[in-house]
Amino acid sequence: MNAPIRKITPYVFYGQTTSMCSQCMALVPAKIIFDDGCVYYLKRCKTHGVEKALVSTDIAFYKLAHDYLKPGDRPLEFQTRTELGCPYDCGLCPDHEQHSCLALIDVNEACNLSCPVCFADSSTAKTYHRPLADIEKMMDALVKSEGEPDLLQLSGGEPTIHPQILEIIAAAKRRPIRHIMLNTNGIRIAQDPAFVAELEKFKPGFEVYLQFDSLRAEVHKNLRGADLTRIRRQALEALEKANISTTLVVVVKRGQNDDELGDIINYALKWKCVRGITFQPIQDAGRNEGFDPACDRFVLSDIRRSIIEAGTAFGAGDIIPLPCNPESIAIGYALRSGDQIAPITSFFPREMLVEALPNAITFEKYPDLHKQILNFFSLSTAECNNPEKLDALLCCLPQIPVPEGMGYENIFRIAIVEFMDAHNFCISRVKRSCIHFVTPNGQIVPFETYNMFYRDEAAKKRMAISRGLA
Repeated sequence: MNAPIRKITPYVFYGQTTSMCSQCMALVPAKIIFDDGCVYYLKRCKTHGVEKALVSTDIAFYKLAHDYLKPGDRPLEFQTRTELGCPYDCGLCPDHEQHSCLALIDVNEACNLSCPVCFADSSTAKTYHRPLADIEKMMDALVKSEGEPDLLQLSGGEPTIHPQILEIIAAAKRRPIRHIMLNTNGIRIAQDPAFVAELEKFKPGFEVYLQFDSLRAEVHKNLRGADLTRIRRQALEALEKANISTTLVVVVKRGQNDDELGDIINYALKWKCVRGITFQPIQDAGRNEGFDPACDRFVLSDIRRSIIEAGTAFGAGDIIPLPCNPESIAIGYALRSGDQIAPITSFFPREMLVEALPNAITFEKYPDLHKQILNFFSLSTAECNNPEKLDALLCCLPQIPVPEGMGYENIFRIAIVEFMDAHNFCISRVKRSCIHFVTPNGQIVPFETYNMFYRDEAAKKRMAISRGLA
């Protein structure tokens, strides 16, 4: 008699995490599985059953991310206590593993657009502008937590339409904040030369974070509700004329703009003012019209692969996991001369990035990088003999020390920032979150949990449902 044949599981069980039911947002156990070349969370909710959520389309890169983990940098102080457990004690609580590499303050809810995709759910129907005094208290809370915050983004709504936006930026400049960014859709910058002239006065240490999703009108209409191609070009022309450092931010949706990421990089390099591009897969939060997670999700690994395969200068070794939150952020740096770039990230050994010894990092210690800089800029050793430390690569900073005679304009960076939602939520990833919102009551909340549970009354209702209190 033949012995029965045991069945083989059709996937590889890689590990376990705590995720979230996408329907009720309750915390649920999740298997991390490898299946058909992809990484999934296999979740089970007592109420809504089994759910399979895509996490990554590149198993090797997913595994590589864990090799880049480094010890966390803690804030100077925490704002809340750990009582209910993550993600219900945000503020930051002592259970959080990472300080605020990048902090955001929403200065308003009002907007001059009603985008079909908006995690803040802003619109032309909303009119609230946060008072300057309240915003300054939020800045002080950030400084108290960080000492010298690395990067503050002023966001909204559309912050440029806040009646005191220039005073808000000035207030940030008076504080020990190293770099300030203004998040904007670019409409006022394109149409108001006097406003741009005022922004120019905030240099250096000031940058515009310009919404730039596509080069095609139909994509703008789908994501933003209007053809903004002319506005984007006029905004860049104004920023170029004023030489205001600019980062383009591209929200990526499958079937809309995922085929033009390389073209956007090439377009960005035509503008001297552009210091880099941040690509963000859609976070299914706030307003997200017509989004089907089964069809429209385009994850971090998809974006990385698209950039590499598009024939840009960035190869597989040039876009690596960011050590403070490697599963959620990938980054690549390049030297820039005009519209020509030479990626340099691959010259940094992994050990250098994860050992948390920035004070020991010099060009002399990494001669390959030193040689690359000399060759790319046709410099002599004497012209490039400044042993500047490279510790800024360990964080989400847009500012990197470079040799004498070079400046921020000689660096071009690519960042891929994946904000989780209820589909791909992972408790360990959110504990490593380094991008945080500052709230009016002085709390500091990770980007993902803020939008899901803390932003407004609807989010707080979701929190109650998640905890089983409603």
